[in-house]
Formats: sequence, structure tokens, C-alpha cells
Amino acid sequence: MYSAIDSLWVAVAVAMMLLMQAGFTMLETGFTRAKNAGNIAMKNLSDFVVGSLVFWFIGFGFIHNSSVGGFIGKIDLFTRGQYLTGTVPLTLYLVFQMLFCCTAATIVSGAMAGRTRFGAYIAYSVLISSFVYPISAHWIWNEGGWLNQLGFHDFAGSTAVHLVGGTAAFVGAKMVGARIGKYSIDGKSKAIPGQSMSFGVLGIFLLWFGWYGFDAGSTLSITGDANILTVSRIIFNVTVCAATSACTAMMISWKRYSKPDISMTFNGALAGLVAITSGCDTLSPLGACITGIVVGFIVIFSIEFVDNKLKIDDPVGAISAHGIAGAVGTILTGVFSTDSGFLYTGYFSFFFVQILGVVAVIVWTAAAMIIGFSIINKLIGIRVDEDGELKGLDISEHGATQGTAIGHVILDGSAPSPVSLFRAMDVEDIDKEQMPDEYKQADGKMRKVVVVMNPNRLEVLMKALDKIEITGMTVTNVSGCGIQKGNTEYYRGSELESHLIPKVKVEIVIVTVPVALLIETIKKTIRTGKIGDGKIFVYDVERVVKVRTGAEGREALE
Repeated sequence: MYSAIDSLWVAVAVAMMLLMQAGFTMLETGFTRAKNAGNIAMKNLSDFVVGSLVFWFIGFGFIHNSSVGGFIGKIDLFTRGQYLTGTVPLTLYLVFQMLFCCTAATIVSGAMAGRTRFGAYIAYSVLISSFVYPISAHWIWNEGGWLNQLGFHDFAGSTAVHLVGGTAAFVGAKMVGARIGKYSIDGKSKAIPGQSMSFGVLGIFLLWFGWYGFDAGSTLSITGDANILTVSRIIFNVTVCAATSACTAMMISWKRYSKPDISMTFNGALAGLVAITSGCDTLSPLGACITGIVVGFIVIFSIEFVDNKLKIDDPVGAISAHGIAGAVGTILTGVFSTDSGFLYTGYFSFFFVQILGVVAVIVWTAAAMIIGFSIINKLIGIRVDEDGELKGLDISEHGATQGTAIGHVILDGSAPSPVSLFRAMDVEDIDKEQMPDEYKQADGKMRKVVVVMNPNRLEVLMKALDKIEITGMTVTNVSGCGIQKGNTEYYRGSELESHLIPKVKVEIVIVTVPVALLIETIKKTIRTGKIGDGKIFVYDVERVVKVRTGAEGREALE
């Protein structure tokens, strides 16, 4: 018999969980460059709509249908079978489960942001929603699943959802490779700041709000004293663990970096939400607090290890905040669970079952995603081409308009990573003896060279200028038009006219570098052969004064 109150409770939980998709979108958008914001939004929407349909078509049956050998449920296309769903209708329970599947899928988006083909991402969403996630979820949540029969406990998905997503993120980020400019020639990791920490914290709060529905809603009932107490315990444990983890991450980052790091604190909060999800129904408040402290500590060093040692570019820390935190939270359930944890029972069997489940899910997900991503890469390619990445995926993948934020590019004075950007003329390979005299030696005059150019070529230009020992420049966002008279793009099928085109103005003052070499380097680096490549202006400079020392002329420039 269905219960109206329980059905309403699950419906509210579904609505709260849907906001988690918005939270993921905001978090990933804030942690990455503005030129990819539209692509990130599209991926998060797409893995929800595609994942929901695929899960309804085949995934749900693989989880909840009668088990075949404890490994997989029988095929049930379009979920037409009979299932025990307690006091809520099957259709409502199906939507609730869809959101779990979509959460697992969307975790990968942030780890592969800024360089992944949209078509490849859709193919991945189909794979994880139809097969990869349902298999491991069957092991854990189906009564016939082999981990379930061993007593493995993962109440709302630290392992079933987040470890699966985190492992898939690890494989995907490794296979797609790092973003242009992430690692220097000697392999040193270089920061690529996100566009907005305000977006990031909004994402965290949306996720935190949705998490109450994610965890507490997994009771599927709020009637009866026992269920009310369980829901209350879950909500309290989620709050305590996430808050403790955030505080721990903040304090550790404060100690290590001399300032409380914003993004690491956000990752700490997210890691706490993930970690408590396994044992939120059975941990005591003290157990939840200790779990938060442990995972808040681990997530900082995990992010550093993945970035600096493994050289895997994960812009939002999804591998650590979901994968590592999910594994740690599941294992700590074997310690602090008031029902079966060894601190309360004195027996380690449940603890070892928790470890076994974590290892099994990692092995399964990693193997499936290595094969899956390899096939996708073979058929359509995972990574966008170099030019598309530099332009931004909003333009290259979706044809969307692009803003002019200077945060689109690296402006920390360092050269981008050693990829083959400087194709037309590699300065290091030039035979100095074969160069014209005007390229070999400067004439001693001070000159200012101004370049008005396409913003998408700025990183390429910086790479080239570094090779000819140009280290100082001023970069400004500007707008203008020449013979283009503006450009016409499309928004929602209608023409969008822009009479002022976003440009970048680069100003360089030289005295030791030959002006002819500089001009030729700029020309061959930024030229695409299309209208809008830009112009170069050269001016004589009468006087240069360094304010700090009072030095003038050549000495001021050196």
C-alpha cells in the first residue's frame, strides 16, 4: 500500500537532488575558464537528460531486477517489470534512482573540463548510465548482489555513486591529457585559476542543500518514529561531517600556503558530503565528526598528489573530492558504524568487507572505463584539437558567443606547456647564420610594438615571445572592428550582430631584441589567413624611466 506522506517525502528529495545538477554546474564553471562555461553547462544538462533516458531504458533493470550470479540484474527494457519499492510508486522511485545515476555520471565533467569533445562526453554518459554504474550498484544495493550478501554497507552511495564517478574521472582525465599550459617543460604544475570563486561557493551550497535529499531521502520513508529518528540522524551527520571537513581543509591549507585557500576549503566541504554518504544512517555524531577531520586532511594531499606527482589535470578536484573521499568514507564506516564497526563490536570482518567492496568497485570501474574511453577515442576522439581548446569549447564545440575576460588566458608571465603551438616558425630551430642581418642584432633604438589581435591566439604568441626572450608585456582587453564591420553569430536561431569584436592589445617595448625578428615572430604566430588576424603598430620611444630605481633608457628596460 502506498503512503501519501512517504511519496511526498521522496518527491521533495527528488526536487532537492535535481538542484545538485545546478550545484555541479556552478562549481565546475567557477573552477574553470570562462571560455568553457557554456560547454560545462551543456555537459551537465546533457548527462542528466541523456542519463535519465538511458537509465530508464536499460540501467534500472541491471540494478534492481533479479540477480544473475550476483553480478548483474536481468535486462528489463523501459522498466516494465514488477519491483518492490516500499510505500512509494515505482515511477517515483525510478526518478529518484535516475538522479543517483546522473550524479555518478556528472562527476567526470569537471575532471575533463576544457579539452573534451562534446560528442565523446555524450558517448561516455551513455556508457556509464547504461552499464558501468548499474553493475556496481547492483552488487551493493540488490539483495542478490554479491557485495550485499557479504554485508557491505553503502547507504546512499559513497562507493556506488561517488567512487564510481571519481574512478571514471581519474581514467578520463588521464586519457584526455592535461590542458594546454598546465605543465611546464620540466613537468612543474602551473595554476590555471578558475573564473569565479563566487560561482564555486554557490555550487557548494546548492550541492549541500541537495545532499540532504540525496542521503536522507534514501530512507524512502518518513513515517514512524524509527524513520524520523533515522532521517534526523542523517541530516545531522551530513551537516557535521561536511562542516568539519571544510574547517579541516581550511586550516591545513592555511598552514601549508600561509593563507586559507578558497578552492581547497570548497573541496573539503564537498569531500565531507561524499564521505558521510556511506554511513550517514549508522554513524554517531562523533563518528561523523572524526570522518570529516580525516577526509578533510586527506583531500588536500590527494589533490596535490594527483596534480604534482601523477601529473593528472583535474581542474575541480573531482578525483579526490569524490573518488578518494568516497573510498575513505566507506572504509571508515567499517570503523565507526554503531551497528557493525569494529570500535563498537570488536570484530574486523565488516571492516574488511568494506575494503573489499571499495577495491572491487575501483577495479571494475577503471577496467570498464579504460575500455570504454579507448573505444570512444578510436571512433570519434576524446580531445578537441589544439585550436579549439585555445578558442574555448563554447565557440569550438557549440558556436556560442564568447566574452572578453582576460582570465581566459594565462597571464602569470610564464610560458604555456611545451605543446606544438609554434608551428609556423620555431625560433629555437632557426639557423642564426642564415638569418638576414636585421634579424640578428638590434639597432639600439627603443621601440614600442603594439599588436591588436584575436584573443584566441594570445597563448600561442606568449609561447613564441618567450623563445625570443621577450619577457615583459602589457595585455589589455579591447573591442573594435576593421574591414570586418563586426561579425554575425547566432543565438537561439536568430542573428546576433556585434559591431565591436573582442580583441586583445599586446604592448611591448624593446631595445635588445631586433624589431624585425619580433614583427616576423608575431606575424607567423598569430596569422590564420582569415580576416580579423589583427595589426601590428611600431612606434619610436623617446624615454623610458623605471619608477622604482630611477634608471632610464636601456637600463630601465633591462
